Parts: sequence; structure tokens; C-alpha cells
Amino acid sequence: MRPVLLSLLLLGGSARAAAAPPANSVSPNVLLITVDTLRPDALGWVAGRNHTPALDALASAGFRFPAAVAAAPLTLPSHASLFTGDLPRRHGVRDNGQVLGRSPATLADLLAARGYTTAGFVSGYPLRRQFGIDRGFQHFDDRLPAGPEGFQDRPAPATSAAALAWIAQARAPWFVWIHYYDPHDPYSPPPAFRRPGPRGAYDGEVAFTDAGIGGLRKGLPRTRPLLTIFAGDHGEGLMDHGEEGHGYFVYDSTITVPLVFSYPGRIKPGASRAAARLIDVLPTVLSLLGLPVPAGLDGLSLVPTLSGDPQSIPPAYVESLQPWLSFGWAPLKAIRSGDWKFVSAPQPELYDLSSDPGETRNLVASNRSKLMELIHEQERVEALPAVSAARVADPEAVARLRSLGYLGSGHGDREPPRDLPDPKSRLRERTELIEAENLFRNGDLPGALRAFDAVLKSDPRNRFAVSRSGLVLLKKGNAREAIPRLERAVAIDPEEAESQFGLAFALGVTGRLDEALPHWLETVRLQPKRSMAWTNLGMVLARLGKRDEALKALQHASELEPANPLFLANLGVAERDAGRSTDALAHLRKSAELSNGRFPYSGTLGLLLATRAPHPEAMEWLRRSRHGEPDCAEAHLALARMELESGHPAAARDALAFALVENPALRPRASADAALAPLLR
Repeated sequence: MRPVLLSLLLLGGSARAAAAPPANSVSPNVLLITVDTLRPDALGWVAGRNHTPALDALASAGFRFPAAVAAAPLTLPSHASLFTGDLPRRHGVRDNGQVLGRSPATLADLLAARGYTTAGFVSGYPLRRQFGIDRGFQHFDDRLPAGPEGFQDRPAPATSAAALAWIAQARAPWFVWIHYYDPHDPYSPPPAFRRPGPRGAYDGEVAFTDAGIGGLRKGLPRTRPLLTIFAGDHGEGLMDHGEEGHGYFVYDSTITVPLVFSYPGRIKPGASRAAARLIDVLPTVLSLLGLPVPAGLDGLSLVPTLSGDPQSIPPAYVESLQPWLSFGWAPLKAIRSGDWKFVSAPQPELYDLSSDPGETRNLVASNRSKLMELIHEQERVEALPAVSAARVADPEAVARLRSLGYLGSGHGDREPPRDLPDPKSRLRERTELIEAENLFRNGDLPGALRAFDAVLKSDPRNRFAVSRSGLVLLKKGNAREAIPRLERAVAIDPEEAESQFGLAFALGVTGRLDEALPHWLETVRLQPKRSMAWTNLGMVLARLGKRDEALKALQHASELEPANPLFLANLGVAERDAGRSTDALAHLRKSAELSNGRFPYSGTLGLLLATRAPHPEAMEWLRRSRHGEPDCAEAHLALARMELESGHPAAARDALAFALVENPALRPRASADAALAPLLR
């Protein structure tokens, strides 16, 4: 059995009694709505400063927690905690870009096992199925519109429409999760929704999302009872404490979220300022449905609070590993207990939220007893065994997450060393690194290099700046200059696939193939679905004379991308060199078919055909061989012989001349050839 926090044993008999549904009752449909990047003060029912009528109506009819606490200020870890009832350290997903494993069970798993039809509809890239959050859903809709940099988020009305279309034909009872992404940066609401003031665009996105949720709620069938849960996944900094977005700090601006349970006839409308936690959602839903709650969860059922009974909710534990995973600075952790909050950092912080909700007065020096109490609570949580989640193996997914501002490499299982810089002291560098990455992605390589180098002056071991500046140099064509930086990047973070790929490529193009090989092998280990890494590995192995290993690597690349003409051509050439001419012909023909007239291996294909096919087809491919292409000189030398055999001496002379211009070293062979020698006179 998994270790259980002592404080989680507070769930008593009254909670179980309150959870039991009436005998012979109809199982309700269950609707879970999550909104990305949602600060509570962006909702009308919380702060009164924004018009959100749909969510205000839902809240007024349900039980409201205006200041619930997320387990992490990032989309995927927070949702994984909501769905499992466990903290990130226990389900393993500590960063966007990791993959939720096969355990623990999710809410969708548990409800599907009890006969519920399950469906999920997501609107943002960090929650696509490749990250494992689809587990337990029989239908999972993560279709997103395409944009200039890959997938864009799906607007709220479109997500609502997709969900309603599925619900209209779904077998009841159903469990449906609908995720909305609109409030995430960049903020660009339709003009009719934009609000005045410095945060008007953000508030407008929330209002636009509210309208989409309003359309959803109007379209829902009323054929059976409905349990609705609404929650944000994390907040948004909006420059509170100097943080523009989220994921970096653990202040309340990014870790408190709204939470509502609505179950007409079962839950009376009400509210609580208690710091309920998103990890409490799973056990609460199961209790409300009268279903067993898995043992050993970090969360507990909130049914006593929903029923108006006294309940002690354990302290909330929060973590942000982004400073460590992205930049090599200290990770941040927090304990939020009642009105007190402790932030564990190189420079620790203690706040009395009752008198200082903005977390501006650090009381570490003046309240040592409370500080030690919360430190003890943190240590107790961190004594629980931690789980490691896999990283996503798709390099395009990593690139897409970076384009959304998530710069971490997803290595949440590595224990950071002590004496790391406090993230509070690195805000300027963080801003500079984000700006440098934007310059890199937008093609301003000199500007990006200057920006990365500016950070390296004050933080010479910054893993992100070292790696990305090396990749900038590589993209500029300065492979020799890039190598020392990429070697440093690999030494700092051997698990960073981009650094391994860049170093392998730089070593290869400078002729250091023996040194490049282990880095290609490491790249494909870290990203086994990266087809370009497999084909590059195969080419290096071939040049090093390791034919069998080269063929396996090139075959794997083609299996990953069977319609890639370059990979097919590389495989065909390697098969030709290994004496497998039949396979080589098949793959080169397929490559030519897929190349849309841009096939650079015409000479290679012609030479192969010349060994087995009628001369006319071979001659046609040999004639297509152009200057600089592989086997071009050999192709025109063979063409010269065929032209002579076909009775075309002038064409033969032209082909021979072309071959000798392409490769003068062929002249002795031509001179020794009784048929070709006369053409040299």
C-alpha cells in the first residue's frame, strides 16, 4: 500500500454518509469544466470586476471555493493532479512535456470502470493525447487548428460545439471533461469582449471563454441529474511579483484558482474561503457518486464542507520546478496552511495571508515558530516516495511547447544540487532568455546570440543559454564555434536531446565522425521517434564502415516516416553499398516517385538499373544526373559507354566530357577503356 499522509485520515464517517446517494437513484451525468490560466479575480462572482454571467450563474447555484489551490502553476501537472488526486511528485508529471504513466488511476479510468461513457475535449496543445492525459477516455478530441508555428488553441465556442455534438448521441451516464484555453497568453479576445485597463485583453479572454461555456450549458440535455465541477488549472502573474505569465513563482496569483461543485438537489448553494485543493476533486466526485475512493490519495473528499459540516482540510503543497528545469536555478515549493504560507527557496518567505494577501511582507525573521511548523509540513510531504514520468519523445512537441513559452526540458526526476540561485534574483535574466528565444524562433540569429551571451556574462552555467546559443551558432553555419558550447551544454545537462542532436551534427559536419557517433546514439535514446536523428545516425555509421548497423538505423528512420523521400534514398544507397540491389532499387524508385521532380539520386538509380534493366530506362536516369549530385561522374561515364553502344558517338563524347569535368580522376579509367579512349583524342 502507498504511504498515506497522516492528515489525510481526517475523512470521517459523516463524509461517507453524506456521499451515499439515495437508494435506486439514477446515476448522474458528470461534467468537468476546466479553464486554463484563470485567476479567480477575473470572474464576476469572485471580484465583481469582470462580466462573466455564465460562470456566475453556475457558481451561484453551487458550492464555491474562490481560492482553491493548484498543485503546480503549469497546465499538464495541475490537470494530472486534478485527475489522479495526487501531487505531482507522486504521479510523476512535474513539467509540461512529460507523459502521465499508466498509474495511478485517473477519474476517467475509475468512472469508465463503473459504466460511465467517457469523453474529453481539450483546447490547448499541452493537453494533447501524446502527454498521457487521455487515459480513461473512450473518446478524446484534441483536434486543434493549424497555425504558422504549428497547432493553435481551439476557441471556446468551437470546443463547446464539439462537446455538445458528442453528448447529443452519447450513452448515459456520461463523464465529459471540457478544457478551455483562451485566457492563456497571447491575449487576443474578439473586440466585443475586450475590457478596459492594463489587463483588459486578459479579462476579455476570460469573458469570451465564459460566453463559450454559456453556450455549452444552454445546449446540455436535461434528461437526468447533472453533477458539474468547474475549476481553473492555475492562475496568471500579470506582473504580480514581476511575473508576467505563470509557471515560475508559487505566489497566489498563479496557484489559487476558482473551484465550484454544482449538483442540484444534492449540494446546497454555499461558499467557503478554505483552501480546497485540486487534488481533492477526484475523491469528492467519487464520494458524491457513492463510489469507493482509492486508498492512499494525497487528496480527500470535500463532501463534509459541501454538506455544511466542519472539516479540516490539510495544508496545500505546491511546487514549481520551472526555474530548475528551464534555467538551472533553484526550484520553488510552498505550503499554504490556513492563513499562512511558506515559500521554500534559497531566501525563504513566510506570509500571513489574512493581513497581507498580496504576499509583500516576509515574516521569516519575526515568526520563527510558524516558519518551523510549515517547514516540518513540507518535509513530511517530501518524505513520500517520488515517481518519475517519461519525457515526450517527439521533437516537434518539444518545439511547440517552447513556442508557447514552456522552456523546460522535462527532466523532473533529477534532484537539483544545493546552492542554486534564488529565482527571485533572476527575474531579469529570465526575461532576457525568453526574449532571446523569441529572437531565435523568429530568425534573428545575431540578435538571439547577443541576448544569450548577455545572460551568460552573469550566469555562465545557465543551461538554457549555453545550449541555445550553441544551436544559434550551428544554425548560422559556425559549427566549429558551436562545438565548445554544445559540449558544455551536454556536460551540464546530458538528458537534453537538443544539445545532444546539435553537438552530434556539429561534430559530423566538421568531420569528427567517431566523436559524433555516441551523441547520435544518445539522441535517439532520448527521442526514439526523432526520424532525422535516426537517418543521421545511419549515415555516420555507414561512413564509419558499420554497414549492418547503418542499415538498421536507416530502416528505422524510414519506418518512422515512410513517405520521406530523403530517408528512402539514404536507405537505398546504403542497401546498394551492402549488395542488396533489389531492395535498393525499390527504395530509390519510391524516393523518386515521392520527390516531385527534385530527386538528387538519378545517377545512383541509373547505375543500378544498368546492371539489370534495359538500357533505355537506365540511360534516361543517367542523363538526369546533375552536377554535384551523388554518383554524377560515374553516371555520365556509364552513359558514355551506353551512348556508344547505341550508336551515338557525339552524345557519348559529351557524356564523357561531363564525367571528367565532374571528376578528373576518372581520366585514367577512360583511357584504359578501349571503347572510350578514342573519345579523348
